[in-house]
Amino acid sequence: MASQPVSPLLLRLPGVCALVGLSKSQIYRLIRAGEFPTGVSLGANSVAWPVEQVQAWVTDKISSSSR
Repeated sequence: MASQPVSPLLLRLPGVCALVGLSKSQIYRLIRAGEFPTGVSLGANSVAWPVEQVQAWVTDKISSSSR
């Protein structure tokens, strides 16, 4: 049986906040500073973040803190 390809998952802002442990204000500050991935527009008033990009940001923060 062939495995199905996994489609990218998108996180809405509450999920991003829960995953990284930051408030929405801090996430948007980091985006403006170019230090956090920008969201993907889903429509006029909807934004989501690819889970892979958010997880990569978390991994980078963890590895940079151990230096």
